[in-house]
Amino acid sequence: MNDMQLYDALIIGAGISGICMGIKLHERGIDNILIAEKSPGVGGTWHDNHYPGACCDVPSVLYSYSFEPNPDWSRHYSPHNEIRAYLEHCVDKYGLRDKVRCDCGVSAARFDEALGQWEVTLSDGTVVRARTLVSAVGQLNVPSIPPFEGREDFAGEQFHSARWDHDVDLKGKRVAIIGNAASALQFIPPVAKEAEQVYVYQRSANYVIPRNDSPFTDGQKRRFRQFPWWLRIRRAARYLYQECLLFPVMKTIAPMQKLVRWQALNFLENQVSDPVLREKLTPKYEIGCKRILVSDDYYQAMVRPNVELVTSPITGIGAEGVRSEDEQERPADVLIYGTGFHATDFLATLSVTGRGGRTLAEHWRDGAQAYRGVAVPEFPNLFMLYGPNTNLGHSSIIFMVEQQVRYIVRCIDKILSHDLTSLEPSAAATRRYNDRLQGDLANTVWTGDCGSWYKNEAGLNTNNWPHSTTYFWWHMRDLDFADFDMRVG
Repeated sequence: MNDMQLYDALIIGAGISGICMGIKLHERGIDNILIAEKSPGVGGTWHDNHYPGACCDVPSVLYSYSFEPNPDWSRHYSPHNEIRAYLEHCVDKYGLRDKVRCDCGVSAARFDEALGQWEVTLSDGTVVRARTLVSAVGQLNVPSIPPFEGREDFAGEQFHSARWDHDVDLKGKRVAIIGNAASALQFIPPVAKEAEQVYVYQRSANYVIPRNDSPFTDGQKRRFRQFPWWLRIRRAARYLYQECLLFPVMKTIAPMQKLVRWQALNFLENQVSDPVLREKLTPKYEIGCKRILVSDDYYQAMVRPNVELVTSPITGIGAEGVRSEDEQERPADVLIYGTGFHATDFLATLSVTGRGGRTLAEHWRDGAQAYRGVAVPEFPNLFMLYGPNTNLGHSSIIFMVEQQVRYIVRCIDKILSHDLTSLEPSAAATRRYNDRLQGDLANTVWTGDCGSWYKNEAGLNTNNWPHSTTYFWWHMRDLDFADFDMRVG
């Protein structure tokens, strides 16, 4: 036991959150860390999602670390390969390369109460110890594929968009796409250009507003490099736009809701002239209840003669295609699932055991909740990034992550500098926090019944933050250790 490698911090995941955590720990002088990454390379969701058309739906100037602006984005909305290259750059610039172990997931973690350490089992069977454990696995990392009857009987190729098989040639093929939300919205246009026939199976329509994407000119990039303050002004302007226009939609402020809804429906009307297709593509729920999507080419793809929108519910999958309630079986050579992720199943891929032998899965049986989204009672020295109720519907998650990282670094510093064996939020403080948070969520658009991934099966919103990002920044500035239980020795 004493021969096990002991780290001051073990970070699970080398995506945006994990990299940011590593950088800020390093800046604090905490270098005895390990970043365990299950994939062959860093980047998290930008390593896993490389489907055709993959790009960010938040403007590039805002979808980057505040401390590491990038003057060389090629477009206003950066493609996935540039985001991944940016993250690789950050790993190298801030000296994290030797801290990251790729192809090395975490399968289990158990808190040793006697030593005040986490015993962590890596995917290769190695067991290490850590004084603190940080989950940076995010909310959208485990693909979800509905259990359609007969799915295993399909004779062609099938895969989820987050596990795209580039060896499958779609040219001249009949392709069935199940789902039409954020990821599908991006890969449907390039698939439609390549395939002979595309069937898009839609459960519900989405509100879509124009992306208005365009390249940055060489002159703009040159100015960004020469005058970094100009890039920061662009970032601040975009931040204020998201806060002042889109956030009020989430808070059901009528004038803003009407404005954005008009923008979305006007865009649909201008792009889709067929009244029957336009009606199918018109959402029947309050705007903002589901994620508002951005695209410049989705509607153009849907009006192509080789694309058919199917709104009849799927009843099963056969060897030759997909069956639906309209009593048709549409033939397909390839089946692509754009069906999202197990978003409410936080840390579902590993076993986490806290004090008294209780698992996190048992603790969260009725839905994931945490103190300020970063810590859980009965699980000492465990912290989470992009945890419960820290997701957004209007701005950059990187902004939220940076506030959580700052908070967690202070907690870890407290543990190490005061030689604490245990630091965890009290049950009472956590209960007060979540009672207030759920009450605030009741005043948002997410209370609607639109089948969003923000809520679990019991109807509990486990994912979203009910206020502005500015309020989150202010909220996370305050670290009151009176809300924590601490033990020494």
